Order: sequence, then C-alpha cells, then structure tokens
Amino acid sequence: MPSREQPMTTAVVVGSGPNGLAAAIRLAQAGLAVTVVEAHDRPGGGTRTSELTLPGLLHDDCAAFHPTGVASPFFASLGLERHGLRWLWPEVDLAHPLDDGRAGIAARDMSLSAESLGDDGPRWRRIFEPIVRRFDDLIAEVFQPVVHVPRHPLTLGRFGLKALMPATWTAARFGDDPARALFTGVAAHAFGRLDTPLSGSVGLMLTGTAHAVGWPVAEGGTESITRALLAELASYGGRVVTGVRVTSLDQLRDLVGSAPEVVVLDTAPAGVLDIVGDRLPARVRRSLTRYSYGPAAFKVDLAIEGDIPWTNEACRRAGTLHLGGTAEQVAAIEKGTVRGRMADQPFVLLGQQYLIDPSRSSGSANPVYAYAHVPHGYTGDATEAVLGQVERFAPGFRERVLAVATRGPAEWEAYNANYVGGDISAGANTARQIAFRPRPALDPYFLGVPGVYLCSSATPPGAGVHGMGGFHAAEAALSRLR
Repeated sequence: MPSREQPMTTAVVVGSGPNGLAAAIRLAQAGLAVTVVEAHDRPGGGTRTSELTLPGLLHDDCAAFHPTGVASPFFASLGLERHGLRWLWPEVDLAHPLDDGRAGIAARDMSLSAESLGDDGPRWRRIFEPIVRRFDDLIAEVFQPVVHVPRHPLTLGRFGLKALMPATWTAARFGDDPARALFTGVAAHAFGRLDTPLSGSVGLMLTGTAHAVGWPVAEGGTESITRALLAELASYGGRVVTGVRVTSLDQLRDLVGSAPEVVVLDTAPAGVLDIVGDRLPARVRRSLTRYSYGPAAFKVDLAIEGDIPWTNEACRRAGTLHLGGTAEQVAAIEKGTVRGRMADQPFVLLGQQYLIDPSRSSGSANPVYAYAHVPHGYTGDATEAVLGQVERFAPGFRERVLAVATRGPAEWEAYNANYVGGDISAGANTARQIAFRPRPALDPYFLGVPGVYLCSSATPPGAGVHGMGGFHAAEAALSRLR
C-alpha cells in the first residue's frame, strides 16, 4: 500500500456496468484510489432491476440470465455471495418449442437434454460432453483476448476448430428438428447471421455452459449482482458518483481533484470517440469510427395472471425459452434482421425468472421478460409480433396478460448510451469483430493514449455479465503502471 507521504495513484472508471465495476474493484485491490462515474441516477448499466409493469413485480431491465456470471473466474475470486448474491437455477435451463408440440431442452443434467432430443441425444453428448469435461480450462482461455499464450492449447485448439464453423453447419449434424432448433436458438444469442464463419462459437460456448454450470438467475433480480459488486468496491475504499455524464477527459480532473493517472471507459466505441476525441492516435480513431453495431432488441415486459400455458410441458419448467420455430426458420430470421428486414415472426427470447425466484412476483401476478431481435435502429412497434410468438407456442396466453411495458431501440439508447441503435451487445458479432474487437491489436484494451483504456462489451471476451473485460483492462493498466 502507498505510504502516507506518497499520494495514492488515482483512477476513474466511466460507466458502472459489470465490466466497469470489475475494473474498479481490480484497480482498488491494487491500492489505487478509484472513482466510478455513472451517467444514470442508478449504477449498474445493463444489470438493473425495476418495477416496469405493476407495483411489486420485479423485471430485469436488460441482462437476465447469467451463465457467464456464474462461470466468471474473476467473479468467483471475489466471493460475492458474502455480499448477498445468491444464484438460483431452474430445473430446465433452456427450452426451444416447435409447432408440432415437441421441444428441445438444455439442462445441467445432460440426460434430460438427451432424452428430449431422441435419436440425436448420443450425438449431442459427443459434441458437448468434451466441453463440459474441460470446462474450467476452456473458460480460462475463452475469457481472454484471442491473441494470448494459451495455458491449455489442446483444449483451446479442439474447441477452436469447432467454433470456426458456421452455426448452420453444426446444426446440420443433427437429424431431427428439436436438436437442430435448440442449438441454432442458442447460437442466435450472437445477434448475427448464422451461416458465416465463427457464428457457431457462441452457440457452442453457451450450450456447453448450460450443461457445465447452468443458466441461473440472481435472487431478487439482476441488480443483486450490481449491489454485490458495489459492496465489494466499497470494501476497498472505492466510491461511485451517479448522475454525471462524462463528455471529455478534462472533465475528470474536476471530479477527482487532479488528472487521474488511469482512466477506464466502460463505454461503446462511440463513447470513446466522444470522450477522448482528438487525443486518440489516428489509427485508433479510424478503427473505432469503423466499428460496426449489430441488430437491436425490442423488449416487452409483461405482467401475467398465473403461468404461461405452454403446449409443451417442459417449457413450463424452463427459465429461458427461445421462440422462433425450426433451425431453418431461425437462421432465415436472423439473416433478414441483419439486413434490416423486420420479420413477421421474429426470434424471441423469453424469461420465466419468477418460477425459481418468487420474490419477483406479487400475489398471483407474475413478471415475464421477453425481447425480439429487430433491425438496428428499428423505429416500429414489435409488441404484437412478440405476443404472437408466445401465443404460437402457448395458446390462450394473451388472456392472461395484465400489463405490458415496452422498450424499443431508441429507448434502449436513452437508457444506456452504450446500446447504440438498440444493440445491447455493444457491437456486431461478425467474424472479424468476434475475433478482434474493438480493433486488431496486441492489447485491445489500451486506446493509445497514456493511461486510457476501454473495458466494455466491445472488448474481449464480449457481451455477458462476467466482468472479464473490466478485469483484463485493469490488468493492462496495472502492468503499465508497474
């Protein structure tokens, strides 16, 4: 720790999402005086929980299910449970219903998945059991920048060969619709085309995570993660300032009393351009200006009476559901969405968190979380399209709806400036940007300005509530300070 004669090195983190708070905690652990500055009046970024429909019903504002959170090596090292964070797992982590009444399911108990997939069960095991067996080693590699010295090269190499393939290629290895659709729906979390190289990587990793550690929710809502991270930061003396939008590096001097030695930006590249501006080296500025953003989310939060009357019984026990039909239908929807076409029947992700966390409900009224993939910057109203997709697989659902709240792309960007055009992933998951985000560089976190770093979902390892982008950005800053 610094002596009293030596002033502490100061650091400012702009943005209080999970990556920003992770960066702040790591810097504070190293003895820096850390201030987090948040534009919103509540910290958390995409990890907030609010009453959006009826009083007493808790809805996750953005992030809702946390396979990467429970798998995160940095979060695990913090012991956030002592700050009240509690993970809750559904019996069925994920279900993908089909029009014929069948559904493919994914669960920590792989035998449940194999049973739901019939003749494809053995092949499903052959693909995902190796990922589960080597999960800790694999996650340690995948949660780093692409350019690094691997500690488990064989494990990473085997996974990498599969991950290079398009999601449609992996789905085609199965003989029947439930398995093909189940995998394709998970791959669609990338918000991108599913017939391009590397598009299967997200599906392989998230499906493997479902079997290895599950897709849990945070008791009391996703904001419980934020509260635990804030408590951990406070234990090291870090502080948070809310309601202040940072527009320049010069502004930070007034916030902390002197020019901070370290600045970490939990922003989209567009935010970096606004805040750092002409101080960026020309090559970095060009790369960030060319950074591309992907399709948007149109969110529909619902208050319902009782439960959703799914046709398939397993869906009534699932925490997460993917609604989009067959693998071919989902791939076609995603291709059109990337090209700017709004589908009549969009791909919808739906959450039934209340099934395992009754604290989110009020009496017989339950909160339901849903969003559709829509084109970037979409200005229409997708509410009816989302409700129609639920009704498609749960006839009679509309009769149980008590209240509706919506958030389209413009509202997403107003809620969080990182969600440019409604892109909640903070960047298109093209093959190039999956491998090299936000730009090709040996140190993707350093922005070329002394002491200034980027840590958002636009940096490796990408979107998710895991804090690893923040951890790696902080490590990059500390290595230069040393």
